[in-house]
Amino acid sequence: MSRGVLMVFSGPSGCGKGTVLKEFFASGGDAFLSVSATTRAPRPGEEDGVHYYFLSREDFEQRLSQDEILEHACYCGNYYGTPRGPVYERLERGENVILEIEVQGGLQIREKCPEAVLVFVLPPSFDELRRRLLGRQTEDMETVSRRLETARQEMQAAYDYDYIVVNDRLEDAVDELKAIFAAEKIKTANRKTMIDEVLRYDA
Repeated sequence: MSRGVLMVFSGPSGCGKGTVLKEFFASGGDAFLSVSATTRAPRPGEEDGVHYYFLSREDFEQRLSQDEILEHACYCGNYYGTPRGPVYERLERGENVILEIEVQGGLQIREKCPEAVLVFVLPPSFDELRRRLLGRQTEDMETVSRRLETARQEMQAAYDYDYIVVNDRLEDAVDELKAIFAAEKIKTANRKTMIDEVLRYDA
């Protein structure tokens, strides 16, 4: 059995990465979306193990010291990160796993998990990104401007990713994501066991 593909999925705010993933799964995409861990308190309606793994600060820091967290960051005084155990259990069962994380976490994964495939989602243009953020009508111009500047900085990291998916037409972006999984599954590194089985010879 082939090992699953570990994919990092990143992109700036407004690029539509969440929409791409939603359509990917709705259209039968074969992968598991990893659940992050956090030290913040659960919000109303959030379930442990579904929305997040809710950990105490002491538990999170102990897991960090034991290398049980693949990537992490600290926002507003709380830790957020990806637990190693659930991810690798699924990979060993042959399941694909997607980590929808920010650039900082994606580059941490590159260091700890060199086998990971890094995919960056780009808007078709910067003007389109601005249009999408303004179209939300949920933030003032100052906030949108900050998001655009952050997006410009994040997109510099796209050069360090393995694949670029341009979210212009949603259907095309989803097809490209599926194609990446298909290509990665048949790489030699993921089929060494199959080579061994074919070469096994009983006289």
